[in-house]
Amino acid sequence: MQQGLSRQAGQDNKPLLKVLVVDDEENIIEFIRLGLRYEGFQVEAATDGEQGISAALRTNPDIIILDVMMPPGIDGLEVCRRLRANPTTKDIPILMLTAKDDVRDKIAGLRIGADDYLTKPFDFDELLERIKAILRRQNRAKGGGAAEGENGEILQFEDLRMNTATREVTRGGRLIELTATEYNLLHLFMTHPRQVLDRQTILNRVWGYEFLGETNIIEVYVRYLREKIEDSPSSPRLIQTVRSVGYVLKG
Repeated sequence: MQQGLSRQAGQDNKPLLKVLVVDDEENIIEFIRLGLRYEGFQVEAATDGEQGISAALRTNPDIIILDVMMPPGIDGLEVCRRLRANPTTKDIPILMLTAKDDVRDKIAGLRIGADDYLTKPFDFDELLERIKAILRRQNRAKGGGAAEGENGEILQFEDLRMNTATREVTRGGRLIELTATEYNLLHLFMTHPRQVLDRQTILNRVWGYEFLGETNIIEVYVRYLREKIEDSPSSPRLIQTVRSVGYVLKG
């Protein structure tokens, strides 16, 4: 297996990164636990939604792997919703596990705040890459505007404005609330205005991994962005689709 971020951290005498796995299938938990422990992560587990919420509050994990379907109690979507509503857990990255063809659950999970999804059955190496990519994004987000200087930078395209120090986005003076992933995607567009960005570039720059099979995650997040920045007929579309290629920010 590939060397994980946590193994390197442990060798540097830093605390191991903590992963919380919430799944009602013991064999899935054990499969993930064995692989991640080998890679140097600390792994906690819960077998239902209520336990998962309690474990998240108790252990403050670095990332949560959350299954959508966990009968008969609350499902993973409700767990995600509650975690995002709690100030203590709202910023913990969540990777959701979904049934192979359950597109509605994938979209619902992303809409309520999940950072990524992976369909069952999955390969452990792909799971590991997704975890590492999410943690890299989380580390960049925690850095905030520091890398850009104390005052950050103001990006503007037509009446769309982004303050990279405060991470505030407005259009026509109206404040737009964005999730971390929505913000990162819009930031990519606004730092490359009028430049066509192909899907692979977007996946790599925003989600942090090379293409790993079929995914419509880009299309889902572009739709979310459009809903938020183009919320009225008087708001011209700024994110344009380039068929069979990708997207471009242009007036």
